[in-house]
Amino acid sequence: MIMGVDQGTTGTTTVAYDHRFEPVAEAYRELPNRFPRSGWVEQNPEDVIRTVVETVGEVLEKIGGPDHVEAVGVDNQGESVVAWDARSGRVLTPVVVWSDGRGAEITSRLSEEGHADRVRELTGLKLDPYFSAAKLSWLLEHDEMVREVVKTGTLRLGTLDAWLAWVLGGERSLTDHSTASRTQLLGLASGAWEPELLELFGVLEEYLPEVRPSLGDWGELYHPSWGGSLPWRASLVDQPAALAGNGCFAPNEAKVTYGTGCFALINAGSEPPEPPEGLLASVAWSRSEGRTYAFDGGVFTAGTAINWLRSVGVVTEARETADLALSVADTGGVRFLPAFTGLGAPWWEGEARGVFSGITGGTTKGHLVRAVLDSIAFRVRDVLEAAWGDGRARPETLRVDGGLTKNRYLMQRQADLLGLPVELGPSSEATATGAAALAAIGADLLTEEQARAYAPMGEVFEPHSSEDARETEYSQWLSWLEQARLMR
Repeated sequence: MIMGVDQGTTGTTTVAYDHRFEPVAEAYRELPNRFPRSGWVEQNPEDVIRTVVETVGEVLEKIGGPDHVEAVGVDNQGESVVAWDARSGRVLTPVVVWSDGRGAEITSRLSEEGHADRVRELTGLKLDPYFSAAKLSWLLEHDEMVREVVKTGTLRLGTLDAWLAWVLGGERSLTDHSTASRTQLLGLASGAWEPELLELFGVLEEYLPEVRPSLGDWGELYHPSWGGSLPWRASLVDQPAALAGNGCFAPNEAKVTYGTGCFALINAGSEPPEPPEGLLASVAWSRSEGRTYAFDGGVFTAGTAINWLRSVGVVTEARETADLALSVADTGGVRFLPAFTGLGAPWWEGEARGVFSGITGGTTKGHLVRAVLDSIAFRVRDVLEAAWGDGRARPETLRVDGGLTKNRYLMQRQADLLGLPVELGPSSEATATGAAALAAIGADLLTEEQARAYAPMGEVFEPHSSEDARETEYSQWLSWLEQARLMR
């Protein structure tokens, strides 16, 4: 069997698959987030490890133990970071989650000093606190425990794959090209830590993990409770894993994952690309013989907006939102900007915050919910328009995955606003599927072509709106967005 471990922001999912990539066993553990200050998002590093250990252990019990696992792939949150002491193994900081904005002071300073263009040239990324480098720089400047361990020479800084490798992989600090390319410290063309960027952000290479190809022999993962070790054969960021899980192995094929945020990825081929304006370029995955690149853009607030509706009592359960949205003919003039932690691609307004407008005495729960769901669909179009606006070929369909794809209203709305069929991937757990598929490729059990064949299409939502109606709606959204994104 092949195992995929999806260590995501809201929780960890582990799935075991047979050789036809049918799921055999699955386990999930929620991962708590905390918000100590406005714009800060943290997790407990021990909780990250616990959720991996428990979900893997539960799946192993269901399939008969580690001896039945031929390869395991692990994906991670990407830009989230943590610091620890290599001598004692003691964790020094919380996990600073990818959506945390505390590094804004760092990126603002570097931008004012004129470094933004050079950073984008080297990394394919916009200078932004979303990426790991600003978070690491902030920890080095402000965290007392980090500054203390700097003096001993045993500080380790890393993304969550490096932390997992340290705890479960034999005290080795490792990362892959995919994850490293999201730190804003790796050269997109060189595939190595860039001295110029390390100096710019004040991060020494000795603090950082070793960079290696995403697919191949990563050694063994082990925890005493598992009763044995697991052959680790792939490690990468969660969104590229979902790209693979949706079978998008050819250039221009695209997927959107609807989860905590919405993340669009477009396969950009085997050469380092120049990203479209407002989007990013990074490594999707790599092998010893080469790399696959991707364009991407993130909508930072999606599932979190649904959770907020629940937390303030507008809905009791997320599944209510589709019916509530359909209970009204339209939004009643209500609009919503999903920007709880800034506005991502292609606008990159880090200080933007969520905005409701158009509320009257006649506004109902249905209007509010419909406005929130519509805003997610509009923001996904914002990202994809940036990808396709300069003449790049559109795919025949858009593949989608993630928990919010269960919302039939949202999926139909997305198809209507794009004028493109929206195709559910083979599983809502496409990220774990992709991690497992890439592990199988890394273990020489599958080829990319075979992995693609195991990702058949699911339900397809065909667009129903006319082009005129679609373009009028989108034009009105852009006009409103221009004002709303500047509100604080």
